[in-house]
Amino acid sequence: APNIAAGEAEACAQRSKVFVVGAGGIGCELLKTLVLSGFRDIEIVDLDTIEVSNLNRQFLFRKEHVGQAKAEIAKLAVLKFATDPLSITAHHKNVKDACFDVDFFRKFSIVLNGLDNLDARRHVNRMALAASVPLVESGTAGYRGQVTVHIGGATECFECQPKPTPKKYPVCTIRSTPDKPIHCIVWAKDLLFAKLFGGEQPNEQGEENEGEGAEKNDIELRERQQDESVEAFAQRVTRDIYVHEIHKLLGFSELWQERTPPKPLEDSIIRDGSARVLEVGQKPASPSSSAASDLGLSDPYAVWSLEENAAVFMRSICLLYEHYGDKLGSLAFDKDFDLSVDFVTASCNLRCHGYGIPMQSKFAVKGMAGNIIHAVATTNAIVAGLIVLEAQKVLMKHDAFSSTTFVQHNPTRGRLMQCIAPEKPNPKCYVCSKAVLRLSIDVESTSFGALADEVLCKHLAFQSPTVLLDSDILYEVGDDLTREEVDNYRNQRKKMLAQLGIVHNALLCVEDYSTNMSTMVLVQHVPEKKGSNDGNGDEDASDGALQFTVEGKVPDKGEEEEGSENGSESDSDDLIEM
Repeated sequence: APNIAAGEAEACAQRSKVFVVGAGGIGCELLKTLVLSGFRDIEIVDLDTIEVSNLNRQFLFRKEHVGQAKAEIAKLAVLKFATDPLSITAHHKNVKDACFDVDFFRKFSIVLNGLDNLDARRHVNRMALAASVPLVESGTAGYRGQVTVHIGGATECFECQPKPTPKKYPVCTIRSTPDKPIHCIVWAKDLLFAKLFGGEQPNEQGEENEGEGAEKNDIELRERQQDESVEAFAQRVTRDIYVHEIHKLLGFSELWQERTPPKPLEDSIIRDGSARVLEVGQKPASPSSSAASDLGLSDPYAVWSLEENAAVFMRSICLLYEHYGDKLGSLAFDKDFDLSVDFVTASCNLRCHGYGIPMQSKFAVKGMAGNIIHAVATTNAIVAGLIVLEAQKVLMKHDAFSSTTFVQHNPTRGRLMQCIAPEKPNPKCYVCSKAVLRLSIDVESTSFGALADEVLCKHLAFQSPTVLLDSDILYEVGDDLTREEVDNYRNQRKKMLAQLGIVHNALLCVEDYSTNMSTMVLVQHVPEKKGSNDGNGDEDASDGALQFTVEGKVPDKGEEEEGSENGSESDSDDLIEM
């Protein structure tokens, strides 16, 4: 461990400027710990507002703060217990907004992440790399957590290792032969809700529609008739799905040779549920109404009876048609859209009943459908403390002692925390293994043809550039392209950069396999001065005087990638999947 002189940590904290990303479960604990550790110059960003469900673990917030900006309230809360002069700037914005560019990141001594989504984490990782600012990343999942340190050129970046992909389920299991509650939840959320209220029925989980039973339970529903009441329609949908569709599925006897066949929903349950819906339907309801609360089912931890599930299912359909009729065809499940959670819970449980699967509470369904891992306040506090410890090591130039720390649910060799040295950069990383150039250009008025010809080929000396935005190929040249590809890329050249998604802070990967050149280009939008070339959208627009500046050094032609065998492996198979 480093030998730290008395007062060194506090003195270092007082002269450091810190950027905290996220004011949620980790962010609240982190902001508190930073202030109590002597940090005096902090900026924090979060785009969210406070919800009631946040109050059980985000202790800077109170009930009266519900609906207000997290970043602003977190700032006000810590100012109340700060004993020394303190500068905190709160931003109620998205960290991906244009104002948080490379120059903004360069103001800080260190960036500390308390985010809960992969896309934002990747963005902050790239901005910190481009600004040459160290990043401390973190995450929690129930009783587990981890803290990692990322220093450009010294340790691996956040994207050096592939991240876990969401769990996938076979289509045939979801549609025809479920045997777990999650199978029924996925069916209710991704198939039934989409069929009734969304667009086209999705091919769930991105799987091929193949295998036993894949085509045997496509949901077939007749549209609501012009003179049909919404209550009658809801009752008919219930019968179609849980009676007629099940009878149709039972006709495929080969499916049930080694399985217990499903059973149709009893007609008495449908009638009783419908009667309850008609009874509450006489009372006025607002667009924010919940089907469950309308029916007196206010306990989210209770498992509803079969009749209650039928009533909630039909009441949900009624409310969605009555209050969201103008959005039918475009609605999507959202864990924060209570009516959609009611629908999925009820439709899942009715299906569970038919297949002999245990029914679930609304709380459990919401967690599984929304991929929610319920947070533990103590884990957040432990991780926040570890973030500050790692930040202090980096700021005091003791980063040789930095650690990747894992907080575990069950002890290993008697320890609940395991520390290892940070990994070195992955030489095949899509993000940090390449030179990063900063391109300032007007993305609104510059065509892609101008970018390719004037910037990439003429200024940076690429001969046959291939351009990728994230994992999408925007442009490539070569003799092996099909006619359709040639036509597509010719059309791409005529479009403005912004039309192709090349906006402020976009990060492009540019490869030239003919010369073994490779670089990352961080695009910064700078409006053109009046009277300059307007990049008029023609692929020959680069003939004019294009305004742009490039900072940084592109690798020389033929320069080998460090760590590649024989210095020549640059196939796409070697790239980390984004």
